[in-house]
Amino acid sequence: LNAQQAPMYTHYMYNTLVVNPGYAGSRDALTVTALDRAQWVDFKGAPMTQTFTLHSPLANKHIGLGFSMMNDKIGPVNNTAVAADFAYRMQVSEKAKLALGLSAGVNVFQASLNSLALDQQSDPVFQNNIINHLTPNFGFGAYYSRERFYAGISVPNLLQNNYSVVKQDNGNNLVGKEQRSYFFIAGIMLKITDNFAFKPTTYIKVTAGAPVEADLTASFIIMKRLLLGAMYRTGDAVGALIGFDITDQLHIGYSYDWSFGLQTGTYNMGSHELVLRYDFLLFDKKQIHSPRYF
Repeated sequence: LNAQQAPMYTHYMYNTLVVNPGYAGSRDALTVTALDRAQWVDFKGAPMTQTFTLHSPLANKHIGLGFSMMNDKIGPVNNTAVAADFAYRMQVSEKAKLALGLSAGVNVFQASLNSLALDQQSDPVFQNNIINHLTPNFGFGAYYSRERFYAGISVPNLLQNNYSVVKQDNGNNLVGKEQRSYFFIAGIMLKITDNFAFKPTTYIKVTAGAPVEADLTASFIIMKRLLLGAMYRTGDAVGALIGFDITDQLHIGYSYDWSFGLQTGTYNMGSHELVLRYDFLLFDKKQIHSPRYF
């Protein structure tokens, strides 16, 4: 059996705070990002994910604070997570910073299990709905960055909370629970000409009992505003991205994924994702002339 528990993001490079709390404050601006993902369109019960993040450095630029919210719905299951993020940023060299981040929050899990059509109506696992099941969670991340390079490692959900516990006839408990995942992110901006650059990025996910999954993305930046890219997700999908800096502070991006793994592409019309990011307040006045690439 193959299943998906954690959300997927094609625009992970713009949705970094959800993945790594060490990213908080790294853009030297009050940055707001919203993302909406419709996965496997026309497949009944397919994942639908929305995220919203806000983060900023404080007057003491060693400190970054953030807020993140994620809502993920798959079939009868809905999971909402809210977290506060804290990052301590250190200048490790003239051009490089290392941030250590912590997050703390709560997950709200709901599952309308008795709405499912079952072959065996007496199955005890599906007789009771799970309504507003609250669980705490904590995360950790380390984020290293230079002007044109970044790398990070994180565990956004350290706790493996139980969703439900069902007593079976043989005396064993059947437990639905969160699985802890480990994430690695990296990217680099390679200048080819004054108006043309290449930006490869990656997002690697490791979860016990599941294959290692990696997103590999190759993007080209044209005239310092237009982004055109292609992505490959191991065992799952290929896709394309397009993005545009409408102003020096506002970015909009769209992506389309086509599923090829496990023949899922036969039963859906692909996945769509839209992202918006805005830097409301610039703390570093040089940022307009030397933009943050990540």
